[in-house]
Amino acid sequence: MDAAVGLDFGTTNSALAWARREPSPAAGGSELARFASDQGPTPTFRSVLYFDRGEDGRAPLTTSAGPGAIERYLASEEKNGRLVQSLKSFLASRLFQSTRIFGRAQRLEGLIGDLLRPLREEAEAGLGAPIRRAVVGRPVRFVNAAEAADEQLALERLRAALHNAGFRDVVFEYEPVGAAYHYESALDRDELILIADFGGGTSDFSLLRVGPSFREPGRRVESILGNAGVPVAGDAFDGKIVRHLVAPRLGRGAEFRSFFDRVLPVPSWIYVHLERWHHLSFLKSPKTLQLLLDLRREALEPERIEALLHLVDRDLGFLLFRAVEAVKRALSSHEEARFRFEHEDLAIEEPVTRAAFEGWIGEELEAIAGCVDGLLAASRVAAGEVDRVFLTGGSSFVPAVRRIFEERFGAERLRFGGELTSVASGLALRALEEEAA
Repeated sequence: MDAAVGLDFGTTNSALAWARREPSPAAGGSELARFASDQGPTPTFRSVLYFDRGEDGRAPLTTSAGPGAIERYLASEEKNGRLVQSLKSFLASRLFQSTRIFGRAQRLEGLIGDLLRPLREEAEAGLGAPIRRAVVGRPVRFVNAAEAADEQLALERLRAALHNAGFRDVVFEYEPVGAAYHYESALDRDELILIADFGGGTSDFSLLRVGPSFREPGRRVESILGNAGVPVAGDAFDGKIVRHLVAPRLGRGAEFRSFFDRVLPVPSWIYVHLERWHHLSFLKSPKTLQLLLDLRREALEPERIEALLHLVDRDLGFLLFRAVEAVKRALSSHEEARFRFEHEDLAIEEPVTRAAFEGWIGEELEAIAGCVDGLLAASRVAAGEVDRVFLTGGSSFVPAVRRIFEERFGAERLRFGGELTSVASGLALRALEEEAA
């Protein structure tokens, strides 16, 4: 193969890029793989799987991944399939070993392998060569990783999943370091930069020196001053929108009459799952569906539980996710917006202000700010010494997130770009450097 490959497996979106060795590594630059979709070729591959048994529920089980999974899901009127997303968020969780989909046990490593295999195969068609080696991004801190052993478990699972997908030789690199390679490719001078990479499950930061001097062999190790991460990002922001705008309409805070004629609250754990995209699809289990049917029968406001049952039974998590993303984007450019979600008889429409949203995510914003401050302190670097701050990832559009960096570094030092693809592009350049070493 005449190219080095970088893979960014994301919680919400994935991407793959390659950097060719010819005509010369000095030419620099990387090229993104393109994936087929109804809207035409796209450089991002949605990190979702769809399991389908046909509208009658009796056809053989089929599995689709990426854009194709979304298209099959949207084309299914009855939503008899199962859409599984945010698999990356389970990698460090010892509680998740496997799940049953249509009666068949599916291990996490197998699910991720099923997701990344078609990504690799489609990328191979664009490259014109087999892909077996790659530098693969990893977060500085995995979601649910409480200690070093959890981080190791996540890496072992991810390596096994990549092997299942056909990747035989893998080197892991921090995702913000990948973004730094992307940023550096256009530099003609040395800079001290802070990379802020906001994914679906984690926010990761790297402080490093980049530029012509640090492209020289042997100088990369000394260029990295520090890395830090926090398991807070876009999914957590989405969860707060669900909690405040959606869950109350679906029974959060409602009550039911128990067998002993006591009035009790509807179990709150249901709504904790509702707020987490990677848990939402697993509510559609026979046990949970039966619980919701029982709650509907005994609820003081059965119409609210009926709405929740409709959402879960019809597997509408992706449509809800799309509505949440839409209002979040609207609040990035407007002070007010309206949340809208509709499917058959279920309709939710609520006004929301940017100020309210920022209040809901205040705890998450403090965690991000604290992580950045901790990285600067641990690296013994003052904010004024940082030449540039490169923000990438979907949540970099959120005004409250940008203010964290504006307040510390000044708006004039902030740079943006490649929000969904910069990590993959940089990882390909990192792979080229890896093979040249």
